[in-house]
Amino acid sequence: MPTEPASSAADEPVTTVEQVPTPDPAPESTTGAAPAETPGPNAAPSYLTPVLLLRAAHPRQALLTAVGVAAAAALAGRPTREVLVVLATVLVGQTILGWHNDIVDRERDRRHDLPGKPIAQGRLDPGTVWFALICGVLLLVPLSIATGITAGCLYLASVAIGLLGNLVLREGVLSWLPWAASYALLPGYLSYGGWGGEAVGDPPEPAMVALAALLGVGIHFLRALWGLVPDHADGWTYLPLRLGLRLGASRLLAVASVYTALVVVGLAVTGTYVGLS
Repeated sequence: MPTEPASSAADEPVTTVEQVPTPDPAPESTTGAAPAETPGPNAAPSYLTPVLLLRAAHPRQALLTAVGVAAAAALAGRPTREVLVVLATVLVGQTILGWHNDIVDRERDRRHDLPGKPIAQGRLDPGTVWFALICGVLLLVPLSIATGITAGCLYLASVAIGLLGNLVLREGVLSWLPWAASYALLPGYLSYGGWGGEAVGDPPEPAMVALAALLGVGIHFLRALWGLVPDHADGWTYLPLRLGLRLGASRLLAVASVYTALVVVGLAVTGTYVGLS
């Protein structure tokens, strides 16, 4: 067919055939490629965005952490209004960490086809999540400072370490370090806190700081358990994965659960007999 148009200019039928060169394959290829590149805007209507943002925030971890820190504030004798501020502050901070984690991991989550990841699945636009994250930070700063400058700065530092942990050290043997450092600042956030930005408390007990750091390590192990397979496939070498390869996932879950429970008991006993600050 390419040789016939060159043979004679007088062949009108040939030119008519040539005038319809069937450009169908190009549109079909582009329409076929569009869902693979941009499935997000077409996959979920805009009214589902709040629901998808909630799913991307790691809501169970955020709620459990916020309730735990608020319960510690209540056991330390803080008034109800202060406990509610602590609950809201930690909930916002954990939500920010969850969004940031899913943004950073979206390519890995997509590659491993992990469930419950709306950003990786293209159902939630990363730009929307970044906007929500920035709004969360703008809300977190006054919430943190509302319990005192020192207390607020300690909690903001805790969140900053968590954000940094989403980017560095997470693949190697020091993956536990950001978790330990982030949780170690929580007793100070509670002990220095009070009502109003002018509140000034006392330094936390060193034993409480150490136990909080150990609790962060336990939480890290429990969180890592659900990603051992894809992390191993990507060549990660962090401590929970190494122990999981030796013990097995079920035994590691049991060990990490018992360890975390013992640390929580240690925090309760230490807080009862020594105090928070």
